[in-house]
Amino acid sequence: MATGVVVFAHGSSVESANEAVRIVARSVAEDGAFDLVATSFLDGGKPDLAGAVDDLVTRGADRILVVPYFLTVGLHLKRDLPDLIEKIKAERTDLPIEVTPPLDGHPGLGAILLDRAKQGVAAWPS
Repeated sequence: MATGVVVFAHGSSVESANEAVRIVARSVAEDGAFDLVATSFLDGGKPDLAGAVDDLVTRGADRILVVPYFLTVGLHLKRDLPDLIEKIKAERTDLPIEVTPPLDGHPGLGAILLDRAKQGVAAWPS
């Protein structure tokens, strides 16, 4: 089976914020573990989730894994994303779609925060 991965972010009216998410998605694609990677946005960016799924299916995906680019589970992941997934599943009954947990709880987050803190301290004048 060909798995399409969607990096699902909130989106912003600030295009550079959306581009930052696209850069992360490109790094996922460049890793090589998944051939089919797309970015989607809930609000303020293009494409939306349905558009990203359409793109991945057109490119050969026969199952979809949505990876929320959110730190924690809030209303968007409890309400909005499940609603969007249900609508897509209703239209594409033959397409398996699953959603991973958000970034919260991933063991790598502590290391990332520690790295940022060290960078912050290193930037202080001596």
